[in-house]
Amino acid sequence: MGLLKQRTGACQLYWSMLLLAAGSFFLLLYALMWEAGNIINLPHKRIGFYNFCLWNQTAGELQCLEFKDLMDMGVDQFELVLARLCVYTVQVLCSFSPFLIMQAQYANTREAWEVTLVVLGLSAALLAGGLGLFLFQAWVCIQLSELSGGFMALAGAQALLLLQLFAAAMYLTWFKEVLEKSSPSPEEQPPALQV
Repeated sequence: MGLLKQRTGACQLYWSMLLLAAGSFFLLLYALMWEAGNIINLPHKRIGFYNFCLWNQTAGELQCLEFKDLMDMGVDQFELVLARLCVYTVQVLCSFSPFLIMQAQYANTREAWEVTLVVLGLSAALLAGGLGLFLFQAWVCIQLSELSGGFMALAGAQALLLLQLFAAAMYLTWFKEVLEKSSPSPEEQPPALQV
């Protein structure tokens, strides 16, 4: 009965990781593709990983700023590009994470789960770092009340990635416990065959 309960729990953990992977992928797809990476998308302001547009009162329209204009405002070009690279890399990694989870489940080895755990940890760190770096650089033009659905989707993807990382760590812990219980001690192991 205990083995059946463990297998059922592991199966539920596996399916929950797949659902979390799908959720984080689609949230990133929405934020970075549908919303075009914009974390503020208002009629008078559009700020995102590729857009930095503010309302020009003299022209009466939205004016997109170039990198030289942003540097005059104190926004570093290198850090914006690094933030963009980090966040968009996560989308690529998240597109592979369901396959890594399935491969680890079917290979049923500790090493496969460790690779999955590393990729999930890297994804969570890159998304948090990239979004944090972007917000730090663009904070002079951002008010919390202006953050749009793109930002909420990125924050939701970060939460799902952390839950997925936690679930994979729990699965790896469970896997190690099962290996320790199932492997005989060195004195109980049969002698090696000699030819």
